[in-house]
Amino acid sequence: MTACIAGMGWVTPLGTGLETVWERLERGDKPELASVTNSGTGRCHPCFLVPPKAVEYLARNPRLRRSSAISYYAVAAGLAALEQAGVAPGSEAAAETAVIFAISNGGVLYTRRFFEQIVQHGANGASPMLFPETVYNAPASHLAALLGINGASYTLVGDSSVGITALHFAAQLLALGSVAQCVVVGAEECDWIVCEAYRTWRFARTPLAEGAAAVVLRREGQWKLRAHPGAPFAKQSGAAAALESVIRDLDVPRSPHVIVSSANGTFVDRAESGVLDARFPDAARLYPKRTFGEAPGASALQQTVLATLALQHGRGSCALVPVVGVNHQASAAWIEAS
Repeated sequence: MTACIAGMGWVTPLGTGLETVWERLERGDKPELASVTNSGTGRCHPCFLVPPKAVEYLARNPRLRRSSAISYYAVAAGLAALEQAGVAPGSEAAAETAVIFAISNGGVLYTRRFFEQIVQHGANGASPMLFPETVYNAPASHLAALLGINGASYTLVGDSSVGITALHFAAQLLALGSVAQCVVVGAEECDWIVCEAYRTWRFARTPLAEGAAAVVLRREGQWKLRAHPGAPFAKQSGAAAALESVIRDLDVPRSPHVIVSSANGTFVDRAESGVLDARFPDAARLYPKRTFGEAPGASALQQTVLATLALQHGRGSCALVPVVGVNHQASAAWIEAS
């Protein structure tokens, strides 16, 4: 299923501007390593956080005043991508836009606080102001409301491959002809409970990160994108075979000039290299998670944005975005000049 990229945006620990972040990556800049602490045990976990000033302007919007960080990141990335695509909030074009949100862990900050209140004070002690932000589709609802969209809005939940699944779903919606464009957004926020879980279960050796990325897809445009819906694997040992089947299904026409890897220091690295080293030994590799960290619901879309930026900056005419998720799905997207 093919669509075209019309706009992009992201929120990262290195900043928010597409060109600004690209230039910092080119210089080899690293975000400041922060930490979050389990208040009960005192255990600290390293992570990469988005600088608060990157999204503080959104706090002036009444709808977002009490929202959790993940909604701020999703809205900031989505609006930036739509602005680049020439879609203004409340416009006729916005009314013909579908919102597709990709998420993995969700609004963990408010969810943990909400259930802590229940544990400590009983059900009547939980704040009703926290509850709306605990549901998975809260960020999508904020973005749709700010755009003035009353139509299609979807939230897909999965592992770090969910962003590619969301791109495939957007291409399907465009093929049906019911919308003019889709804005696909992935976002995550950091909390000690997620960092501790990923560390305990060895889901990532790179630090966890927060942030977002967004891509606007249309039927026509400069950069064609073909995304795979995903292939499952039951055990980590089957990840390479799943990724191999994905690339075979995508029918990649030639060796990509750039591969933007999902490597995060786990079995994912072995699965990717086992397939890609044999198939595309000469392709240049970019490893964004070594800089950004692992932002599960946002990472695949951050990889997609980075791949497109690399092509826009003369790194070639085609790129591959492979993703091996930890729970357990492999997927990939192919991007090339129209």
